[in-house]
Amino acid sequence: MKTPVRACTKCGSRLSQYNPDPTCGVCSRIPSDLRVPDRAWRDECVQQALADWDFGELLRLLRRRSGLTQVNVRALTGLTQSHISDLENGRKQISGRDAIIDLLNGLGLPADLRILLLTPFNERAQSLTSSTLDPAMPWTATRMVASLEVAVGGPMKRRSVLTAVSGAAISQYILQSAIAPTEALATELHDGTPLTSPLLASLQATTDELRQLDASSGSGKLAHTAKQHLRVLLGLLKTGSYNERLGRRLAAVTADTAIQTGWYTFDGGQHAAASGFFLGALRAAHASGDSRLRAGALSFIAIHGYSVGDPRDAVTAARTGRQSIRDQDAPALHAMLLTRQARGHARLREERHALTALEEAEELCARGSGEDDPHWLYWVNRGEILGQRASCYLELGRPAEAALAFAAARGVLSREEVRTRAQFLSRAATAQMRAGDADAGCLTGQEVLSLVDGIRSARLDDHLQAMLLEAQQHRNAGPVKPLLEQGEAVLRQRALS
Repeated sequence: MKTPVRACTKCGSRLSQYNPDPTCGVCSRIPSDLRVPDRAWRDECVQQALADWDFGELLRLLRRRSGLTQVNVRALTGLTQSHISDLENGRKQISGRDAIIDLLNGLGLPADLRILLLTPFNERAQSLTSSTLDPAMPWTATRMVASLEVAVGGPMKRRSVLTAVSGAAISQYILQSAIAPTEALATELHDGTPLTSPLLASLQATTDELRQLDASSGSGKLAHTAKQHLRVLLGLLKTGSYNERLGRRLAAVTADTAIQTGWYTFDGGQHAAASGFFLGALRAAHASGDSRLRAGALSFIAIHGYSVGDPRDAVTAARTGRQSIRDQDAPALHAMLLTRQARGHARLREERHALTALEEAEELCARGSGEDDPHWLYWVNRGEILGQRASCYLELGRPAEAALAFAAARGVLSREEVRTRAQFLSRAATAQMRAGDADAGCLTGQEVLSLVDGIRSARLDDHLQAMLLEAQQHRNAGPVKPLLEQGEAVLRQRALS
């Protein structure tokens, strides 16, 4: 009988069959309270390295100031010991948003020092606090429209990493959305386009149809169309003629469209631009008076937080969203927000909080849809919750349990939502290989590669690259070589399309 493969619950490495413990030898010798002490971060040279984006020097100085070994840093960051050594000696560089964010979160960068990362972009950083976008300014209809016009027109072209580290501003938006009074929307322009209920229904139908297309074929061809649709809505808000009731309905369609436009933009890899849409959508949702839309906008801000920003923003946004719908019979919406919160906790390595949120999400999902659950939340089901649980396990360094959860999810995921299925299965393949089962991981990987043709999604490309990178760690296994060859061919073709 074949001995089952076991993985270290901390780093995910394969355990020897002779090791009865849940952790490998290296991890078992690491103190549970391991961290970079605050005094090390207060060193002037450390802060200069942070401001210079010299992450190799930052690692070297932090270790010297705190007495940590490279093995300790490996446990905190997930980097291999050889990679840490290469970074400190200038032979390699940390590049890419996710890698930088993971490194700094693992090292426990204090919140008050994040501002130092903006040093190279001072002029751009100052533009973020213009009167149009400042969350502390009154939330008026004019400012709501202006913020979305900035997002659509793009006069403020910010580097994506700038948005990823400017968590203080995002937190202000989140908190302000919970306390700002609702703005008046009625306008009676004699020469303005008269707004009618049939026209609003038609505009909402366009947004809904784009959402359906995204679920099946990805967002690659939708962002431009969605922006054009959003421009029409903004034009009506500025020059239309409508009463308060119709104005709020128009703001609701605008919020839903801005959320979707942000999502297509985010899925296309333009993370900074997506943040502008999400924050503008939050303003529009606030103007609509629909707390469910406000929760929806906050849920996408949470995705941005745990994917490319500060995971603490994800937790704050999800909790604020749940608070805003506390009087609604919307178990599916609450469950979705809880999965976003769980992903934030998982990225922060707050395992107990992540699993508690997931358990509550599963209980709420089992209740089915409530009377107040919105029509756009059709995709929240048991498969989605299981997939999010699996993703949390993977981020928590528990690949064997992630593989089991992904296996349970795949049986109930919709086959029509091909993009979503491909993303989950790519992560399932990564989990299987990371847990030591290269054969199963390669079979799942082959299935993923057969699904991706015609799907345009930068996020899916990121998942494919992660899957193939994991496969390279098992290149001696028989089925890995053909997977790598096919995967590289697929990625080359996708880069040209």
